[in-house]
Amino acid sequence: MFVHGIGGLRSAGQDQQRWLRALATGARASGHAESISALTQGWLADVRFADYSDLFTPRGAQGAAPGQELDPDDEQLLVGLLDAMLAELAEQSPPETGSREARVIGQARHHLDALASGSQAQGAGEFGRQLVWVTTTLLQLPGLRQTTQWVSGQAFALQLSQVARYLNRRGDRADLGAAIRARVLKGLDPSRPLVVVAHSLGTVVAYEALHAYEGQVPLLVTLGSPLALGGVVLQRLVPRPPLCPENVEAWLNFWDRDDVVVGRPRLADWIAPSSRGVKAESASVKSAGIWTHTATKYLEHGQVADPILRALLP
Repeated sequence: MFVHGIGGLRSAGQDQQRWLRALATGARASGHAESISALTQGWLADVRFADYSDLFTPRGAQGAAPGQELDPDDEQLLVGLLDAMLAELAEQSPPETGSREARVIGQARHHLDALASGSQAQGAGEFGRQLVWVTTTLLQLPGLRQTTQWVSGQAFALQLSQVARYLNRRGDRADLGAAIRARVLKGLDPSRPLVVVAHSLGTVVAYEALHAYEGQVPLLVTLGSPLALGGVVLQRLVPRPPLCPENVEAWLNFWDRDDVVVGRPRLADWIAPSSRGVKAESASVKSAGIWTHTATKYLEHGQVADPILRALLP
């Protein structure tokens, strides 16, 4: 099962094929060329792309302004998420280097501080405008500026806000997260082994959903995960305290140093092992190109594809 992350409305069939093609590239690189046809044609496993993207836009909100769907708790979480992202980026490009990247990060930090200091007193419209200042500044970073993932700071802000909306556990806001997890688990057969490959926000969704799943999971693979992106995500995970789902037999977490929404490999330290001693094992990958935070970039790596193919092969 593939579980996607932040983004706009998706075509599950098209995305499934894109992920499979990327996984086939990784399979070839890892010496599994003979299994590619079985993988892409569905002979090796029943493949499912768990699409919950429509649950974020029930009112056709693709044209909504950033902040329109957010309540004060969402805003606080989103500010925390951006703060953690900027902290990670500053580790890569410290201010004392004087590099262009460091200057851009400093400008984004200035805008974020202004956003945080006024977030309690402003309306959703003003919060949204200031939020876009932060994300537009971030898009000046070389790794983001040329990508087609986000064509504007507004698009970047809208999609990042999905993380805040999912993780809000207060009152009726918790219904969205419950609906997303139910969508991911719908139709699964607990009597059959399940291999899960999740990306970005999807790693948080999959992690939480698997705690309520009754079947065995021989392998959980998380790609570009924000699970360890500081306390902003970790402290909102359910159940608490955070620990590896009991039905997961192996958990591999892959991260790219240039991926701006990924915490460093701290999952093994911050998320406790299951009662069987299973915990996340993290490994870094280095992607070519200007944009590394896509599932397909990760799946094209042989070291990512190899354990997935091994888990699927009889």
